Amino acid sequence: MDLRQLRYFIALNEHRSFVRAADAMGITQPAFSRSIQGLEQEFGCVLVDRAHKELRPTPEGQVVLQHALSLVQGAALLSHEVTRMTKLDAGEVRLGCDVVAAVNLLPEALARFVSAYPKVRSALQVDNWERLGRSLSREEIEFFIADVRHFEADPNFQTQALTPRRSVFFCRDGHPLLAKDSLSTNDLFDYPLATPLIAPGIRKLLANLSGRIDFAPAIELEQFAALASIVRQSDAIGLGAEEAFVDDFASGALQVLHWRNLPHALDSLSNRCGIISRAGARLSPAAKALIETLLAVESQADWPAQTSRNH
Repeated sequence: MDLRQLRYFIALNEHRSFVRAADAMGITQPAFSRSIQGLEQEFGCVLVDRAHKELRPTPEGQVVLQHALSLVQGAALLSHEVTRMTKLDAGEVRLGCDVVAAVNLLPEALARFVSAYPKVRSALQVDNWERLGRSLSREEIEFFIADVRHFEADPNFQTQALTPRRSVFFCRDGHPLLAKDSLSTNDLFDYPLATPLIAPGIRKLLANLSGRIDFAPAIELEQFAALASIVRQSDAIGLGAEEAFVDDFASGALQVLHWRNLPHALDSLSNRCGIISRAGARLSPAAKALIETLLAVESQADWPAQTSRNH
């Protein structure tokens, strides 16, 4: 038995699928299955009810799961404590960010950070706010940058606001909507909407605007480059952080759409960017130094809002 097997068992309980859990852990499904079987052989009992479609843990599996979570978290804590005792001439900082922060904020901050601390390794996870929250809870990362609205009311998290990132609706050059003198929300919902993963509150807002009980975008994806490509080649309407598409806006390949009855709603759709960490957790010196670097990048008067306004 080793920590790797315990991590796999935790992943299986989370994903309830050998295929999805193996993919999440970055190994093949046969190798993942052998690891779980090896753990069962180690304990001499069945840990997973394979006859149940949700692959629930057996009673023995529940006991193993509880101890596995404690052991894996303890190992991570040990590593963090040792790192905190070292100077910033070694060690590692593990963090995450959503696709909005990955456009400009994190790349510039990490470039500064690696110049100041070249011997510290930085491991960045770019994902949506939902998965980043789970990674933080499992102590796989020390902090992340994302929309703070999903975490402000949760006592398990601590948030620090950064500059909001303005979101815009946009379409391809030559889109039928560009021929109209004035656009309403009825025009918006006549076309497929392509967005990153949106929060329940934004889904509710879009549902209200569309007059529907619920609303789901036609396309949800976490890569801005792919989102822009889809919008450039179709009549889909895009929704995303303005700074992610400034080159396309400057070239004219994409056009920002202005709705006569959406000014206040756009504020709610924008990304309220912030730093999220676990409440009560002590950050490593490397994490603190990186956060200081992030705040220094943010304080630049001409970044990023000035770039957006120029286009």
